[in-house]
Amino acid sequence: MTIVHPIARAWITTGGTGAQNYDEFADDAEITSIIAGNPHSALAVEMPHRAPESLGSSFADALPAAAERLAEAKADGSYTPAEQVIALYRITAPGETPAYGIFAMVETEQISTSADEPGLVIRNEDVFIEKVRERVALAGATGHLLSPVLLLQTGRGDDLHAALAAATERAGAPAATDIDQAGRTHAVWLVGPGPEQDELVGLAGGGELVVADGNHRSLAAQTGGLPLFLAVVTTPDSVTIQPYNRLVSELTVPVPELLDRLRAAGAEVRAEAGPPAVPATGGTVQVYAGGGTYAVTLPPAAGASAVDNLDHALVERVVLRDALGLDPGDKRITYVGGDYPAAWLAGEVDAGRAELAILIAPVTVDDFVSVNLARQKLPRKSTWFTPKARGGLVLAQVK
Repeated sequence: MTIVHPIARAWITTGGTGAQNYDEFADDAEITSIIAGNPHSALAVEMPHRAPESLGSSFADALPAAAERLAEAKADGSYTPAEQVIALYRITAPGETPAYGIFAMVETEQISTSADEPGLVIRNEDVFIEKVRERVALAGATGHLLSPVLLLQTGRGDDLHAALAAATERAGAPAATDIDQAGRTHAVWLVGPGPEQDELVGLAGGGELVVADGNHRSLAAQTGGLPLFLAVVTTPDSVTIQPYNRLVSELTVPVPELLDRLRAAGAEVRAEAGPPAVPATGGTVQVYAGGGTYAVTLPPAAGASAVDNLDHALVERVVLRDALGLDPGDKRITYVGGDYPAAWLAGEVDAGRAELAILIAPVTVDDFVSVNLARQKLPRKSTWFTPKARGGLVLAQVK
């Protein structure tokens, strides 16, 4: 038996609807700009309150417009329907190893968030509950899931990778392609009922699946009572983890006092020459504020678990909470994924749009898998997986 299943009623893009996922942006103005440039983008459905004509509206108030946009896109041929299918998925770019996965549905009841909770789908990060509520409301208003949860197959990842590479090689012309903002080509092929579909869903569901991207979307499926959620099941060899940094728009204390507070907490603070850079390995973070770059080695907590002493956890606890008095969900904190380089972060501080940048070494894929298989929970926004599965390519109708 497998916990991965075909999509009963799918809608496949015919072009122009592909989009970054709603939570990939450091600045809401970017979302508005993308929607203005491409009103057919799935982002206009996923973030309706950021569409140019809806600015100032709440997410809830803009939901009718989201449902209307999706209905119009289906009616005008932007999507074409298919039944009982999975979709082969390949992401390619010059100089990069191809990434593989399949779009399919996964059993919601299999989601596990702790060692004493049974299930083969491991969700691993704390979430912001308001984002979950928005995803539940969107699915209810539109009757569709537009962006997939990215799942790593940890049990038979090598077998799945080889099978997907072979399947896409012999599949012929893709049903749809899309080019993302980084120039990667996203291609999908439909696979209907039959031996190939059976083999692939069996491999995809052949071991524990770890949520690599989409913790909010997976919890929304649980909260919304959906028996299945839309996912791309991929392989460890198809992904890398980029840095996940922080910007603070407004400091609660002056920079010298912040540094003194960190030293008083046991941190080692060293001034660095030149602009900030993402550390190559963990143990030290870089802080950029007031035109200065500082290497900060944060003190681990005695007796704490390895997860609680990860750089991301120490930043959340020692810098943001203890030194600045900020909760993780404070609106003054922006979580900035690896698509934005260190120079961009420094530029935000230099331009006065932020007062502090914190640059953190990425978690390794091996450490990520190990932590999750041990049923430990990572701090919020610790992992920025690339390449990311693109929204708006394959939709699942849920009502």
